[in-house]
Amino acid sequence: MKNIIPISKFKEGQSIQGFYLCIEKKLRHTRTGELYIDILLRDQTGQVQAKIWNKIKELDKKFSAGDPVAVKGSVEIFIDDFQLVIQRINKATVQRYARYGFDPALIVPTSRFDANKMWKEVISIIRSIKNPYIKKLIYSVYTTNKHKLMKHPSTILHQYSYRSGFLEQTLSLAKAGKFFSRHYRLDSDLVLAGVFLFDIGKLEAIESNYKSNLSKAGNLLGHVALGRNIIMASAKKIKKFPSELLLQIEHIMLAQHNYNEGQSQVTPMFKEALLISMITSLDSQMSIMKKIIEEDKDSQDFTSHYNFFKTTIYKKN
Repeated sequence: MKNIIPISKFKEGQSIQGFYLCIEKKLRHTRTGELYIDILLRDQTGQVQAKIWNKIKELDKKFSAGDPVAVKGSVEIFIDDFQLVIQRINKATVQRYARYGFDPALIVPTSRFDANKMWKEVISIIRSIKNPYIKKLIYSVYTTNKHKLMKHPSTILHQYSYRSGFLEQTLSLAKAGKFFSRHYRLDSDLVLAGVFLFDIGKLEAIESNYKSNLSKAGNLLGHVALGRNIIMASAKKIKKFPSELLLQIEHIMLAQHNYNEGQSQVTPMFKEALLISMITSLDSQMSIMKKIIEEDKDSQDFTSHYNFFKTTIYKKN
């Protein structure tokens, strides 16, 4: 496959070849009863409606909603917007299509930072931790889950909800945590333990391939319980891990979520726990506001008020 065309570069009358993510796929009938396939495709640059009018039974077997697809088609205008008429389509895999330029990172929203560089920075920060038990605990959890951490989003819909978003948020919080630990003279190692571990359960709660969804365990148990399980299991493997320290780490995780979600069962009871609850809330809301501004394509100075903050956002330069 040559001359891969991203959706943002589509032009009327253009013949295209490219790799996209199939967000939706529905079998429909025309007014005359003819069967066709209605599709919504997405890549990093945008999304487009697509149709398959011919070879319906043959092409229907080749892909499903949620699959990355290799597509050949032509661009038309329908109701003042682009529409892709597909002639050929197949499920795209790295094994089959990498030599033609297929890269999963091209078809899903991805961190603007390189995942390998972020991983190296994460490991560098972990190695800088002085408390040997905290260092061993975080290092064990992170190296065990490296494959997931390299690509995992932080959330499905809100803050850092893109490929490698979990790593990006972790680094952002680690930098903020180190700064405020110095400013308020806190235990920086304990703060970093909270930063690195408070949301670790999302690795089990969110199924993240091309389209993120809650896993069965994520739905039934929630990421907080799953995270606690990961931390407890890892701590048990470390000889003579201090019970008081483990209790503090558990408290940070539970207090952060309860405090920010308006619950009162566990609220921050020491300074490091309070700091984690504050910086995670701040960092998440900054990410959400950035996303709202970036996704608003209107040329006006302010966004719509239909968003997370329920108010218009000023899109200043």
